[in-house]
Amino acid sequence: MSKFTVIGGNSSQDLAKKLSKKLKADLITSKVRVFPDGESKITLDGKLSKNKTIVVQSIYPPVDTNLIQTLSLVSKAKESSNEIIVIIPYMGYARQDREFLSGEIITMKVLGILFKGVGASRIIVVDIHSMIGLKHFKIKVKNVSAIPDLVYYFKKMKLKDPIVISPDQGGKERAKEFARKFECEYIALIKHRDRKTGKVQIKTSRLEEIKGRDLILVDDMISTGGSIIKATEFLRKQKCRRVFVACTHALLINGAEKKIKKSGVAKIVSVNTIPGKTSLVDISDTIAQAIK
Repeated sequence: MSKFTVIGGNSSQDLAKKLSKKLKADLITSKVRVFPDGESKITLDGKLSKNKTIVVQSIYPPVDTNLIQTLSLVSKAKESSNEIIVIIPYMGYARQDREFLSGEIITMKVLGILFKGVGASRIIVVDIHSMIGLKHFKIKVKNVSAIPDLVYYFKKMKLKDPIVISPDQGGKERAKEFARKFECEYIALIKHRDRKTGKVQIKTSRLEEIKGRDLILVDDMISTGGSIIKATEFLRKQKCRRVFVACTHALLINGAEKKIKKSGVAKIVSVNTIPGKTSLVDISDTIAQAIK
């Protein structure tokens, strides 16, 4: 047996397998049986290391189910191992990091209590929606960026005079970093979202400089795709060439992929923090470096 083991949670089996190979660690898979009432029963297939165990599990939909399974895996690992490193490639609830409207519960604070309680030593996340959420954790937490891996993928594509676009001002720094590594310009659109209805509007005026150029729309996550669709429709009116989407987490809920393509996006490229058709970029090497 190697000096540590990797547990692949139900939502991240493939990523856990890749990571265990990079770390030359023993892989333990988890089998999940879901009962008619929705409860999960998890069985581990293998022996845990006494030294260190790495739990790999993304908390994407069904979010509550994957969260409970993650906590259960950490708790089980703690029974045998001295150190538990939890890799949460996609951290569910990351948008609930502060009280936006009076009376709202800061769920990230609850997660901080839970992960410490079950015995996590440290947590590694990928491109968390807001760094503020990590302040609620009383254990070591590290956020790693998928931008270098995404840039590497796009550099292999033959793009015409590319320019990086952020769909809103909130993602300006991400677009700036992507453009710096890609060695091109960037623009951040001005977006307004109604907090109560969720409706999105693009407030930016005309953009003459994107005419005839390939665009890379960069975002951290795509849920329903509303922001990406609005941005694409606006950008297509400015007579750009092709629109590509680069994002870390492709949730793509309620047929979002089809809707995004219909709006005029040529290709969606995401990272394997969430497995799917668009997850063409592997983050395992970046996570392995963060562990080491």
